Amino acid sequence: MPKKEFENDERTVDKLTRLGKKIQRQLDDPEEDNLTIETKVRSKSNVEYDEEDGRLELGDSYSTRKFLNISHARKFMQTLMVASKTKELVEQGRTAAIREVYYQLKHSVPGLDENTFDDQDESNNVVVDIETATGAIREDLHLFAEPKGRLFGPIVINDSGDEIDGMNMGTSGMAINSIVDHFEFVECNADFVLVVETSAMVNRLVEEDFHKDHNAIIIGTGGQPARGARRLINMMNNELDLPVYVFTDGDPWGYYIYSVLKSGSMSLAFQSDRLATPEAKLIGMTMEDIEEYDLHNVTENLKGKPKDAGGPTKDYKRIQDVMEYDWMQTEEWQNQFQKMIDMGVRVEQQALASQSLEFVANTYLPEKIENKNFLD
Repeated sequence: MPKKEFENDERTVDKLTRLGKKIQRQLDDPEEDNLTIETKVRSKSNVEYDEEDGRLELGDSYSTRKFLNISHARKFMQTLMVASKTKELVEQGRTAAIREVYYQLKHSVPGLDENTFDDQDESNNVVVDIETATGAIREDLHLFAEPKGRLFGPIVINDSGDEIDGMNMGTSGMAINSIVDHFEFVECNADFVLVVETSAMVNRLVEEDFHKDHNAIIIGTGGQPARGARRLINMMNNELDLPVYVFTDGDPWGYYIYSVLKSGSMSLAFQSDRLATPEAKLIGMTMEDIEEYDLHNVTENLKGKPKDAGGPTKDYKRIQDVMEYDWMQTEEWQNQFQKMIDMGVRVEQQALASQSLEFVANTYLPEKIENKNFLD
C-alpha cells in the first residue's frame, strides 16, 4: 500500500512524541508520585467570544488527568492508547475512520475481559482531548469520519490528483469528506455559497436548477454540519472570497446551526479559525417570512411550554439557551427569538412549498439575495 503523507506529518509525530516523553519523564522521576496529562477544558465555562473576530475561542483553563486517581485512571489509559494508535497511523502513512479506531481499541488489554471503551462517544471525546493536548487536529492525526454533506455547483476541485466537477454530479452531488484541507480549487465560477440545512430542500433546489441558474455552490449539511462541511465552507469564503448564505428552518435548532457555522461551536472552539465563517449570513427562514409570504397556515407550534407557563421546555428551552449566547445579543437576533416565543410557532423550509414547488428557487431565494434581506 502506498504511504500517504500529509503536510503536517513530521510536526504531528513530534507533538505526539513530546506527549509520550512527558509521561516517560514522570515515570523516571523518583520524586514524582503521580502521572498526569493536561488538556484544555472544553466546557462553556472556558469558551470566550472574540467580538472582534466574530468567533468562539477556547480560554486558558486546563484540567489535569491523574493516573493514580481512580476516577481519572480509565480516561488516562484511553488517552494514551488513542495517542499511541494515531502516532502509529501517521508513521505508517495510513488513515483510519474514528469508528475503526474505536473497534481496534475496544477490547485490547491482554488478560482483561473489560472493554477499554464502552461506546464510540468515549473514544471520540478522547480524540478531541488529544487534539487540545497536542495542538494536532484530527485530520493531522490521520483520522476521518464518515462523509456527511453534499455539494453541487460551478466549481472544479482537485482531490489528490483527481478533478471533480461540481456541475456534473447528477442529483446525488459530491459527498463531502471529513478531511478536505488538501482540496485545491482549480476553477470556480460561483457568485456565492448557499448552505442548506435539510436534504429535502437541497433536492428541491437541484431539481429546479438553482445552482445552474444563479451560479451558486449548494452545500447541503443534512442537519448539523459536520467538520468537513464547516471546513470547506470556511475555505471557500477565505480562499475564493465567496459570500456565504445559510438557509435553515425558522426554529431554534436551525438558528443554532447558523450559529455554529458563523461563530463556531463550544466543543470545538479551539478550531474556530478553521471551522467558523464569521461573514456568513442567514438568508432564512425568519419569523418575518410568515407575514411576508403568507405562511400563517403552514407553521408548526413550538413544543413544550414557555417560561411563564411552567416551562421553559423543549423548543422554548432551546430558544432561551441560544438567546443567552454572547454572539446572539444583537437587537436583531433578540427580536427574532422574542417573536418566535410570542407567536409560539416555528416555520420549516418546506413550508414554502405551500406557494408552489418552484417558489423557493424562483422567488424566495432570488428576492432575499437581490434585496440583501439577511440576518447577520
